[in-house]
Amino acid sequence: MRHVIKLCWAAALSLTALAPVARADDYQLSHNQRISCSRGLAPGKLNTATCKSYTYLFNTKTSEYFRCQVSLALTRDNKEVINVQTDGGCTKKPRIFETDGKYDFDATETEPPNTNSFFGPGGYSIWAADTAAQKIRGCITISSGLGSDISKCLDMTFQ
Repeated sequence: MRHVIKLCWAAALSLTALAPVARADDYQLSHNQRISCSRGLAPGKLNTATCKSYTYLFNTKTSEYFRCQVSLALTRDNKEVINVQTDGGCTKKPRIFETDGKYDFDATETEPPNTNSFFGPGGYSIWAADTAAQKIRGCITISSGLGSDISKCLDMTFQ
């Protein structure tokens, strides 16, 4: 009987110790990961292929998010791989909502430069919603073409 009481106390203490962890911020990974690759080909010379992929990690409590990117560059000649380089990391972005809550989100990025992309790559959109209220905010960030990003958010109205 003593062992059962000790075991119950140990279980209660461990649950109490875990309680703050249960209230910690929750993170959600974007569902719109993309990958793009480019190649530099020259007959009889070195060939280079570079691939980049990105995702977003969203704090569902604070509405802060991180833009994460990974890249791989592969250089080869006609016979062997000469060099492989990787790079990546996550950059913290500002909150979408000013107050803590329970939020859901999604994200997407612009296509590589083409006729639909005025200033080149680098733009993205973030959609965030309060899961406890009818509240949605859409944010778009694009490159100004002058070395800085322009970002604006808009609260959606419901009719």
